[in-house]
Amino acid sequence: MKNLLSKKVIGYLLLLFLILAITGAILFQIVTNIYVLLAVLVIEYIVLVLILFYFLDKYVKPIEKASQTMDKLLKGNYHARIHQQMSGSIGELSTKINSLARNLSELTIQEQIQAEQFSTVIENSESGLVLIDEKGYIHVVNRKFISMFGRTPQDYIGFLYYDVLENEQIHHTVQETFLYEKHVKHLFSLTKNDEMIYLEIVGAPIFNERNMLKGAVLVIYDITEFKNLEVMRKDFVANVSHELKTPITSIKGFAETLLDGAAEDPEARGQFLHIIFDESKRIQHLIEDLLILSRLEKDESTINVAPIEVGMMLVEILPLIEQHAERKNIEIQVDADEELTFEADEDKIKQILLNLLTNAISYTPEKGLISLKIKDAGENVCIQVKDTGIGISKEALPRIFERFYRVDKDRSRDTGGTGLGLAIVKHAIEVHKGEINVESELGKGTIFSVYIPKESAEY
Repeated sequence: MKNLLSKKVIGYLLLLFLILAITGAILFQIVTNIYVLLAVLVIEYIVLVLILFYFLDKYVKPIEKASQTMDKLLKGNYHARIHQQMSGSIGELSTKINSLARNLSELTIQEQIQAEQFSTVIENSESGLVLIDEKGYIHVVNRKFISMFGRTPQDYIGFLYYDVLENEQIHHTVQETFLYEKHVKHLFSLTKNDEMIYLEIVGAPIFNERNMLKGAVLVIYDITEFKNLEVMRKDFVANVSHELKTPITSIKGFAETLLDGAAEDPEARGQFLHIIFDESKRIQHLIEDLLILSRLEKDESTINVAPIEVGMMLVEILPLIEQHAERKNIEIQVDADEELTFEADEDKIKQILLNLLTNAISYTPEKGLISLKIKDAGENVCIQVKDTGIGISKEALPRIFERFYRVDKDRSRDTGGTGLGLAIVKHAIEVHKGEINVESELGKGTIFSVYIPKESAEY
C-alpha cells in the first residue's frame, strides 16, 4: 500500500515538474519576447524623438524666429533680423523678411532725415509759421512766431487758434482762408517793447489728395524794416525836394526880377547875379554829395586799397581847409604822425577828413579853434577832429549821421551845408570796417574820433 502511494506521489511530482518545466519554458519564451518588444519600442521612440527634433529645428524654430522678427518689425524695431542660415522655402522667407527689414530701416532713416530737415527749415525760418487743422486746432508754431508773439510752443499747440491768438487780424485771415479756400494776405501792426512792429500775414489752404480742405498754414513776415525804409525813402525825397526848392525859388525869383527890368540897374544886376551864382553853387554841392552817397551805398563792398602816407595826404587836403577857415578867422592846429603809413581807399579817407573838417568849420564861430590829430592806435589809425563850436545836445547825438539832419539848420544853410556830410563820413568808415565815436557838449564843442584798420586784409 505504501509503495503504491509512493509511486503515485512520485508520479504526481514528476507530472508537476513536467508541468513546471513546460510552464517555465513557455514563460521564458514570453519574457524573452517582451524584452525584444520593449527594445523595439525604445528604439522607435528614440527615432521618433530624433525626427521630431529634426522637424522642430528645421521648420518650427525658423517659423517661430520669423514670427518673432515680424512682431518686432510691426512694433517699429526695423533693426531686427533673422541671423540663422536656412534653406528651402523657409530660407527664402527669411531672406525676404530681412530684405523688408532693411528697406523699412532705410525708409525710416530717410523719413527721420527729412523730418529733421523740415523741422530745421521751419525753426530757422525768418518768418513766423503756424499750422492749423480743419477743426481750428494749432499743430505747429516755429521759433520766429514765438519771438514775435511771446510765450512758449506749449501755450499754442493743441489749442483752438481763436483761444490763444489774440490778434483779430489773424482770426480774420484764418476764417477767410477756410471760407474762400485760397491765399489771403493782410497787413497789421503790434506794439512790442514800446516799438511799433509791422507784420504781413499770408494764409494758405492745405488740401489732401482728394482735394479736400485739411487745414491752413499761416506765414507771418516782419516787414518793419521795409516800412522804415519806405519812410526813409519818403523823407529822403521830401528833404531833397525841400533842399532844392529854396535855391531854385531864389534863382527863379531873381531871374524874373532881372528880366522885368532890374538888369538895367548895374548895382542890382550884380547883386542878383551873385545870389543866383551862390544858389546854383548850393544846388551843385547838394547834387555832388548825393552822387557821392549813392556811390558809397552802391559800391560799399568795393574799395580801392593802396598805401597811404599821412604826410602826403595832408599836403593835398590842408590848403583847401585852411582857405575855408581863414574866411571865419578860425585857427587850424595839426598834430599828425606824417611818417605813418596805412592801407585804405585814399579818396574815401580824404572825403572823411574834408567832411569832418568842413563840418567843424561850419559849426564853429569866428576866432574858434579846430584841431586835427592823426596817430597810430595799434591795429588802427586814429583820426580825431576837435572843435570849439556850438556842440551837440544828447538828444541830437543819435541822429547826426542821418541824411539831411542838421543840429542848427539856419547856420548850416547859411554856410552852404547840404546835411549829407556826416552821412557820407559814416558810409566811408563802414566800408573800411572802421568805427566813429562822438563826444560833445553844448556851447563847448565836439570831438569826432575815427578808427580805420591799418591792414586791408579785413576789408
